[in-house]
Amino acid sequence: MTLQIGFLVFPDITQLDMTGPHEVLARLPGATIHLAWKSLEPITAQSGLRLIPTVTLQDCPQLDLICVPGGPGVNPLMNDEPVLEFVRRQAAGARYITSVCTGALVLGAAGLLRGKRATTHWMSLEMLSLFGATPVKARTVVDGNLITGGGVTAGIDFALRILAEIAGENAAKGAQLGIEYDPMPPFHAGSPDGAGPAITDALRTASSAGQAQRLAAARQAAARLGTA
Repeated sequence: MTLQIGFLVFPDITQLDMTGPHEVLARLPGATIHLAWKSLEPITAQSGLRLIPTVTLQDCPQLDLICVPGGPGVNPLMNDEPVLEFVRRQAAGARYITSVCTGALVLGAAGLLRGKRATTHWMSLEMLSLFGATPVKARTVVDGNLITGGGVTAGIDFALRILAEIAGENAAKGAQLGIEYDPMPPFHAGSPDGAGPAITDALRTASSAGQAQRLAAARQAAARLGTA
């Protein structure tokens, strides 16, 4: 079996949205993984890590699985027609259309979430409704061939679900064991419910400028699509 897997990469990506699933899906026998962007020049992730695309949007082969990660860089992508056209074109022929974190907003801006259940980072979850989607608070949501993952670290859970779908549960369990994915965080603060209102409100305040820009971009994209 051969499987063409492609991650959209872009400036200001949250690298773990991509590298977490990449580590899992690279363990699929026969998988070829592409990192697609407008050029082959290195890009800088939100954290400062440098990533090197392997193929341009124009030259990317038809993918069996397309994945759009998230990060601050999704804000301009929601109204970047060359990127949206690439996503739509690939989605039309893909077996699986997927996203991690706020990458779901790019799928929405491409018109791929109408009538679908989907998830994203908790801070942007309600924005999915602008694109005709039903927001679901979950680590992974499967709706037909649309598979969306929650925020950042949920990308590992998401990728294990995909691996099980493609290669079977035992293959997914083997991959989970291979990467020793047995999380036992020192704090129960990975969700607003666990972190509590004080920490949640502080993070919302610190992120308010970026969230306002994201909402404005999402509303612009939704207006273009006629979904909101």
